[in-house]
Amino acid sequence: MAAEPRARGGFGPLLQPTFALLWGATVIGNIGSFMRDVASAWLVTEAAAGPAAVALIQAAATLPVFLLAIPAGVLADILDRRKFLLAVQLLLAAVSLSLMLLAQAGLASVAALAGLTFLGGIGAALMAPTWQAIVPELVSPRDTRDAVALNSLGINIARAIGPAAGGLLLASFGAAVTYAADVASYIVVIAALLLWRRAKRAEDPLDERFAGAFRAGLRYARASRELHVVLLRAALFFLLASAVWALLPLVARQLLGGDASYYGLLLGAVGAGAILGAMVLPWLRARLDIGGVLLASALLTAAVMALLAFAPPRALAPAVLVLLGMAWIAALTGLNGTAQAILPNWVRGRALAVYLTVFNGAMTAGSLLWGAVAEALGVPWTLWVAALALAASALVLRRIPLPRGEADLTPSNHWPEPLLAAPVAQDRGPVLVLIEYRVAPAARGAFLAAIHRLSAARRRDGAYGWGVAEDAADPALMVEWFMVESWAEHLRQHRRVARADADLQAELHRFHTGPEAPRVRHFLASQSILRPG
Repeated sequence: MAAEPRARGGFGPLLQPTFALLWGATVIGNIGSFMRDVASAWLVTEAAAGPAAVALIQAAATLPVFLLAIPAGVLADILDRRKFLLAVQLLLAAVSLSLMLLAQAGLASVAALAGLTFLGGIGAALMAPTWQAIVPELVSPRDTRDAVALNSLGINIARAIGPAAGGLLLASFGAAVTYAADVASYIVVIAALLLWRRAKRAEDPLDERFAGAFRAGLRYARASRELHVVLLRAALFFLLASAVWALLPLVARQLLGGDASYYGLLLGAVGAGAILGAMVLPWLRARLDIGGVLLASALLTAAVMALLAFAPPRALAPAVLVLLGMAWIAALTGLNGTAQAILPNWVRGRALAVYLTVFNGAMTAGSLLWGAVAEALGVPWTLWVAALALAASALVLRRIPLPRGEADLTPSNHWPEPLLAAPVAQDRGPVLVLIEYRVAPAARGAFLAAIHRLSAARRRDGAYGWGVAEDAADPALMVEWFMVESWAEHLRQHRRVARADADLQAELHRFHTGPEAPRVRHFLASQSILRPG
């Protein structure tokens, strides 16, 4: 069968009306969000607040994502995504409307700004995994990659336009008008969602519920060593690089002597740099592996922080921030792309939510940390310390390579249906699964090495306990065992096994010397029998 032709270039998804409608509305909504953030950050500096208070606003925006990203990822999988997005947009519109009214009345205190920014962060935390999850619903499978790339491009277009437009509105008409523009952007997004006629999804008896889906996502994150490497690299990079974001309003106002429109110009330069970086990335990836790209991103970000510490001429600073945007998009794309490549579809939203939790937790902790350091050392010295720490950590972490993400993670569906004496209630459990192998003494060591490589896959797919044992009376009989919390979860486990793990299981079967295939048995926890008094 011939391969399905690709859509017309990278912009093919925009020819699909529903995707184009929601993509355009999202760009407008993100522009409004960046305008709101510029107004809030600048109002804090006008309140004569110190570095810690300025950094508090950044922390208030990112802390909710740190706290709620994983529950939001679960909700994205179990709720009607269109209705959920509508509710979140209404919440965000209410936040910006409240900011507008406070600014108009002259009551926008640091406490009020921080509180409402925190509420806005809750909305952003709930929305982010869902926007990622709806992409396959809006485009054909052949256009999915292009659609994801267009979403990233849309964010950077908004990053380039929103801060600059927000700075101009703020300087010309004040904060209330800037917040009003953000309210209007949410009306556009809500209208687009109302126009989206989302097909109803057929119910599946194995659909997950919130608590079970939450536990399954955490089990996967705990068991995936590849994901741990990505999370470690992301945590250190964003913790150290967050200094430039936390202190940028003070850099613009104190070191460079700029006003609100100049601050917006600096943020717009970052967005322009991100767009330019996205265009350069294919050329860069053809010459460097992902580790090299991240090293270059970290060193360039460190160089930008060092240059800003010297208080460059105001005309030169936007060019410096363009370099920051290029480095930032390279790091974001590299880390997020690696996370996407190592995750199977069944847990993608929840595992990406774990990644978002680490990302925003690092940004939150970094904002508070660098704000406190700046109170003690001043802004220039803080930027120097962060730059040196980021460069040093990047060189050290080069020794911990990121996973290549080349394994085939599509479901293998090779497990046979369990043999049952009678139907089993789906919530019954826990379930003990035993797999018996007969292994020749000479192959014992190689068998144990192979089966221990399989243990991580069992845990990722749903097992909460795993082990291997031998029969004391017959040492050639080896038994792999694992526990699953319920019968329904074990049936889901059947659907989750990836082809890469199926290959490993086939390797194990080659060690088996019995006349028949390895025997698989399922044991259910006994149900208590109530006896009359």
